[in-house]
Amino acid sequence: MMILVINAGSSSLKYQLIDMEKESVLAKGLCERIGLSGNITHKTDKGVAQYETPFPTHLEAFRELVKLLTTGDLAVISDMKEISAVGHRVVQGAELYKSSVRITEEVLAGLETCSELAPLHNPANIMAIRACMEVFDPSVPQVAVFDTAFHQTIPQHAYMYGLPYELYEKYKIRRYGFHGTSHRYVSSRLAQLMGRPLSEMKVVTCHLGNGSSITAIDGGKSVDTTMGFTPLDGIIMGTRCGSIDPSVVTYLMEKENLTPKQMDDLMNKKSGYLGISGISSDQRDLVNAAESGNKRAKLALDMQQYQLRKYIGAYAAAMGGLDAVVFTGGIGENAYQTREVACKGLEFMGIVLDKTANAECGGKECLISAPNSKVQVWVIPTNEELLIARDTKEVASL
Repeated sequence: MMILVINAGSSSLKYQLIDMEKESVLAKGLCERIGLSGNITHKTDKGVAQYETPFPTHLEAFRELVKLLTTGDLAVISDMKEISAVGHRVVQGAELYKSSVRITEEVLAGLETCSELAPLHNPANIMAIRACMEVFDPSVPQVAVFDTAFHQTIPQHAYMYGLPYELYEKYKIRRYGFHGTSHRYVSSRLAQLMGRPLSEMKVVTCHLGNGSSITAIDGGKSVDTTMGFTPLDGIIMGTRCGSIDPSVVTYLMEKENLTPKQMDDLMNKKSGYLGISGISSDQRDLVNAAESGNKRAKLALDMQQYQLRKYIGAYAAAMGGLDAVVFTGGIGENAYQTREVACKGLEFMGIVLDKTANAECGGKECLISAPNSKVQVWVIPTNEELLIARDTKEVASL
């Protein structure tokens, strides 16, 4: 059984074709600058193709993808009929979707109602789904896998905000959480690596990248997470400010004469590592600058590492214990300094890092805690595409 996994943005289309018999990737690629000049990168075991081609819409990107998968030197299948189903990453499912679902017109209408909660993501997801439906035979199942679904197990006392209850009823303002597929994948993989049932474990998973979130997982279920109503909440990120006093928003809007759109832009695109350091949103640049004596770059890193440590401790307290901590995502998998400082001072909780194992681990599965550590600490590369493919296979087989 072959599953095509799609992760669409407003001007991009990432894809992987996965053979589910061996869970192996046959082809993967990225269509960029959709609506502009357009270019594509397509990779298989046979080689790499990279070239410019116009993509006025996602429809043209899908047609180019079909051509690359089925014809030429890098073809991996002879006919698109060999693909059994298509799995789509969808960012926001709100309270409508607590698990992955087969896409119908009714489901698409539901996704439209969720778009107001994710205006940068859901419209692009819907656009890509409709384009994909035009290219594929209607008999091919299309499945939506939601970033928010994993967090639907968070109890009400943890997802509610202290606003008038009627605003929740009217606008569904609450903590939704994101990166759900990543947190779900790495926690499941952790249980396999530790040889323990996830249903008996208390875990904190740290997905750290340009966007970052931390999740408390008790018995295999998400019980709290740092991202909230939108992916802006939580710890400091590449260009996002993370949690701030809400009064700062109204104060700055008045002082700087900012519109809601300008304020949103400031918090989402001009803050975080970039805003604090004044240098870059890329952690690697901050590390280099901090090592050269740049105090603002070091401050940005100190803020990130402090907040990580604070949330690990807070979530251990919320769950009443802790069995393991997992680091994943581009930063989590590769920035050993971040992992070391984030765990420093948590020895009282039973976390003891093996500094050598930590320093030598990058981009692969590693146990980085010391043998005497009561809480295991792991680096586990995330694989959201594989989880989406697994869900798609399950839903399409129903």
